Amino acid sequence: MTLFRTVAPAVEPVTLSEARAHMRLDHDSEGDLIAGLIRAAREEVERSTGLALIEQSWRLVLDAWPQDEPVLLKKGPVRAIHGVTVYGREGEAQAMAVEKLVADTNSTPARLFLTKRPKPDVMINGIEIDFSAGFGESGADVPDLLKRAILLLVAHWYEFRGAVRADQQPVSLPDSYRQLIASFREVRL
Repeated sequence: MTLFRTVAPAVEPVTLSEARAHMRLDHDSEGDLIAGLIRAAREEVERSTGLALIEQSWRLVLDAWPQDEPVLLKKGPVRAIHGVTVYGREGEAQAMAVEKLVADTNSTPARLFLTKRPKPDVMINGIEIDFSAGFGESGADVPDLLKRAILLLVAHWYEFRGAVRADQQPVSLPDSYRQLIASFREVRL
């Protein structure tokens, strides 16, 4: 099972002006640095929680269907299933009709049920499921706690940016960051 993003989010959940206001910066310099920290903080929050914050497209690639179970889409919240493709021996693609799919996007993780499961004729990566995930198209749709977590990381990394080389970042995550995202983290047994 491989999960990868096919289309990145169009905007960040936190704007440059929101980050500057949070850090009480009254100058317009270092905009590129702060924008990069915002992007890195969003990616860290998404990695830590398994969520997509702003709407983005994803592809789940499977070798075979799960045995008598639904397909779990472990990047959420799932907004829509765009297609399921099964590949034949010669690489020919067979698209499944979306109306034959039953998606439970209210569950965490989202579940995809199929009435018919055509068997792929290739041994690896024979099934592709394309879907979109995210809370919405703008930062206004993202839960406030997750936006606060991003702002906290941006400020923390901005403050300690010179202490550690860029290739060693992020060197630390504040405890308050972990507290902010705790309720959004997937519990693993």
